[in-house]
Amino acid sequence: MLARYGMQIVACPADTPIPGSFFGDSEAGLIGDRLYLRADTPLHSVLHEASHYICMDPARRAVLHTDAGGDYPEENGVCYLQILLADQIPGMGRARMLADMDAWGYSFRLGSARAWFEQDATDARDWLREHGLTDDLDRPTWARRG
Repeated sequence: MLARYGMQIVACPADTPIPGSFFGDSEAGLIGDRLYLRADTPLHSVLHEASHYICMDPARRAVLHTDAGGDYPEENGVCYLQILLADQIPGMGRARMLADMDAWGYSFRLGSARAWFEQDATDARDWLREHGLTDDLDRPTWARRG
């Protein structure tokens, strides 16, 4: 799925540091078009970092190393897109992604990822459409931000 966005997955050996990981431990890492992970990397972390790569502008993508950066509207788009991408993975889906996001500690003003996604994410949805990352039916377009 992530190859459609031009990303390469790099599996790291167990118990070794993950290159490009902003949060450390088992969290996914980004360096250029490579997404680093281990067998114990949570899927929400993989999709969050992948969504950063997809949502960032080409100038930041060209020098990407560890810190994806971005502003609040982009971060909201990242969170929304990772939920949509979860629906593309058998056995994951948005319900599990929303629960995983809450368990990890994502914070939303309505108290949960589900409440945010269902009731308060219009700005994120609009941002993704504006940048051509989702279509009018809220489906990924498989394009990166240009």
